[in-house]
Amino acid sequence: MVEKLAELKVDYAGVKFRNPTVLVSGVLGTDAATLKMVAKRGAGAVTMKSIGPEERAGHNNPTIVATEHFMHNAVGLPTPGYKNLGDKWEALKGRDFPLIASVFARSVEEHAVVAEEVASHKPDLIEINLSCPNVKGLGHAFGTDPEVAGKIVEGVKKVSGKVPVIAKLTPNTHRLVEVGKACEEAGADGLVAINTLGGMMINIDARRPVLHNKFGGVSGPAIKPVAVKSIYQLYANCKIPILGMGGIINGEDAIELMMAGASAVGIGTAVHYRGIEVFELVIKEMNDWMDKNNVKKVSELVGAAHE
Repeated sequence: MVEKLAELKVDYAGVKFRNPTVLVSGVLGTDAATLKMVAKRGAGAVTMKSIGPEERAGHNNPTIVATEHFMHNAVGLPTPGYKNLGDKWEALKGRDFPLIASVFARSVEEHAVVAEEVASHKPDLIEINLSCPNVKGLGHAFGTDPEVAGKIVEGVKKVSGKVPVIAKLTPNTHRLVEVGKACEEAGADGLVAINTLGGMMINIDARRPVLHNKFGGVSGPAIKPVAVKSIYQLYANCKIPILGMGGIINGEDAIELMMAGASAVGIGTAVHYRGIEVFELVIKEMNDWMDKNNVKKVSELVGAAHE
């Protein structure tokens, strides 16, 4: 059982996780019962589905397609809106696991409005989603402009109180490190990297895009090299901790991202490939590798590839 793996405990942005695995936003994070189940099945922390300024239905189907090597999605950030989550917050009171609340908005000022309400419910961390690649006017534009990203972080920090603030970055820019540094300088307590890559699929028989939205985010095993590079560059240029994600399927993948510089690792698409038990499997695989290679603490892995 995961409880025996004490050597895998980590501290990310001042919050203690029993192990470095984190359920990413938008995957199994739609209700309190599911979040609790994921934590019970081994995740060191869980992230809620992104919370927006008002009720939003998201995109029409089809929104998700999976292949052997990647998943392609354009769900479209569906949300009941930050004012309509009372029951969920109530159900998450008294939890015994770290909870990350993800937020998004349409402007610099609106991020602070949403974040202030979210902070009042005392999640363990607030994640600013600066990086959704498939919703016009939301996320992606903020995450490619260092100045705007910094202003959003600064505004959220002013209303977050004691709740640490972390910024989720997009790989769909040549300014990734600049954006990361801008977030750090604005007061971010940590970074999250990476969100999905923008992509598109076409059904050649139908001669039409596969997704209703045409464009979507690519996740899964195929994007791991992009994640590793992004994390490596951010670690080399920023001092705040990184929650690394992108392509993790097994324990060795998680270790690779940690060696690039991640203090903790997000798991999402792997749930499709290995089931909800993926968190228990990954931490067991990490522990087995550490025992075999005489690594006593998971912190020894963080940034090891930079030495």
